[in-house]
Order: sequence, then structure tokens, then C-alpha cells
Amino acid sequence: MMTETLKLVSTKDGEQIAVWKIVDTAKDEKKTDVLTTNAPRVKVQNILLTHGTFSDKQTCLRIAHYLAQLGHHCYIMEWRGHGASSIPTDKFNFETVATYDFEATFRYLFSEFKLDNLHCVTHSGGGACLTMFLIQNPQYIDHINSISMFACQVYGAVSNPISYTKILAAKVFTRLLGFIPAKKLKMGPFNESYYTMNQWYDWNLNKDFKSSFIQQSKFETTTIDENTPSNIASENSASHIASNTVSNKSHFDYRQHMPTITTPIYAISAKGDHFISPTRGCQLFFNKFANPKNVFREYSLDHGDLDDYTHSRIMISRNAATEIWPTVTAWIEKHAR
Repeated sequence: MMTETLKLVSTKDGEQIAVWKIVDTAKDEKKTDVLTTNAPRVKVQNILLTHGTFSDKQTCLRIAHYLAQLGHHCYIMEWRGHGASSIPTDKFNFETVATYDFEATFRYLFSEFKLDNLHCVTHSGGGACLTMFLIQNPQYIDHINSISMFACQVYGAVSNPISYTKILAAKVFTRLLGFIPAKKLKMGPFNESYYTMNQWYDWNLNKDFKSSFIQQSKFETTTIDENTPSNIASENSASHIASNTVSNKSHFDYRQHMPTITTPIYAISAKGDHFISPTRGCQLFFNKFANPKNVFREYSLDHGDLDDYTHSRIMISRNAATEIWPTVTAWIEKHAR
């Protein structure tokens, strides 16, 4: 029987983040030691999944069930303001989620369960947040066996004047309205504020991956290991407001440190994803990790796949379950320990 257990973990800025544990209890009760004759082919692995904007655990739930049915233990983290997580009183963006929500989740998983392995599976902005978190907290990099990123790009959605105009228009529309009406536009169950989305718009319009509140000088005068979330949090929430008065050129650019993430990455893109995470943008993001062991794969009819897919279908469709989920499983099992 599939069980879903909710744990609310506290962030260093006072929010409650939902972490769901997904386990197939029938598989869990029957598991045997990996050294016995009748042992499973691969030791039980721990897998952390997370969604992107407009979403909650539902984006990750079906693939989590699939992985749990194979005997693995899955954990789904829901961003603040999404799903069962607390609704924040302060504004937040992608980097807030990376700095506080991911930190609280990793601290909980490694302190509570003493994990000896962990794999990460992300969709869209979840991959961007994981990247920022690991750059802020490099001590966790060696504790992650593998990463699978679905439809993740940060600064590559603009490839020509038309795509630039579309993103700029979306930014103006969101600013005027104050939020993206995701429910009405059928983009997902959660609307996102202009403050949240503006970071993504600016990354793509400026073609960079700059912090909204960490200044480059911080990393020039100290080691990156010292820039933990606790140190960043000590700047307090006023730093977000103050950053608006600081030149964008002085902000820390995460791209410079992406090669420090040496965890094997399997990056997946969809040919039919034309706006949020086009293949070109996913490829540009993937290339910055500069690890020859990483694998990039675009799914499309031209490549003999079942679908061109869209931004959401690449993760949650029946075709994805048929041909993509097994490749994620294979990636996890390849890097199991």
C-alpha cells in the first residue's frame, strides 16, 4: 500500500515547509538485505523530488509513486506558499526557496534519517533552486548521488527578438496585474506574484543567473563555504529591499560556480516546450555544469520518441511514464550506493 506522510519543517526565516514521504509499505516490508541471496538488484535509494512555479506535490506525485513501487523511499518538498507549506507574509522568489526551503529540507533529511544516499529529481524551477542551494551549500554536493532535471533552464529562453518580446510582454503583464493568474490560464493550481516571477524574467532578458541579494564582493572577500544560509539570513529580509538599490553588476552570478556541482546530472528537455524551457535554454544551462559524465536528452518525435511533449507533459504524461521515467530510474540505479 502506498503511504504519504507529511512533515512540516521549519526554515531559518520562520516558514513551514511541507516534506511528504512516499513509501510503498508492501515493498518496504518485503525488502531484504542487499547482501542476501534473494536481495534486490539495487539497494533502496532515497529520492527527493520538487516542483517549480504554479505547482505543488501533484507534479511529482505520479513519478514518486512509480519510484516507490520499485522499493525506493521518496520525499517531495513543496515550496513555501504552495501545497501544504505555510503561506508566507513576506515576498519571495526562486532564490528565497533555494536559500531557506531547500536548506530546511536537506537539514531535516540528513539529521532526521541519517541518509547514506540521496538522489534529486526536479521539474522546471525546482532545478534552478537546487542549483543555487548547492552552490550556497557545497558541503552537500558529495552527499548527492545523482540529479535528474526535467525542463530546467534559467537564462536561455531568449533566442531572438520575438522570444525577447514575448518574455518582456509577460513581465509587463505580470507587473500590471501583480501576479500571474495561473489558475485562469490553466498553467497550474497556484498563482505566482510579480516579485517571484520577476527574477526569472530578468535572468532570461539579461541572460544571466545573478543573485537578488548576495553581492559579488561577499565571495571575493570570503570563501564560498562560509556563505551558508545562516550567514545569508543574518542579512535579514531588508537585504531583499536593499538589493534594489545596488547595481546588478555587483550581484553574485551563480553561473561562475555551476561547475563545482560534480554530481552526475541527467537533463531532460521537451521539443514542444517553446516558452518556459525550450531545448536551447535547457542545453545552455546544462553546459555550464561542464561535467563530461552528465547526459542531456531532448525528447521529440523526430528522435523516435512518443511525443514532442510540453513543459508539463514531459514530467506527468502517460507517454513520459512509458519512456522517460524508466530512464530516470536507470540513472538513479546507475549511481546508487
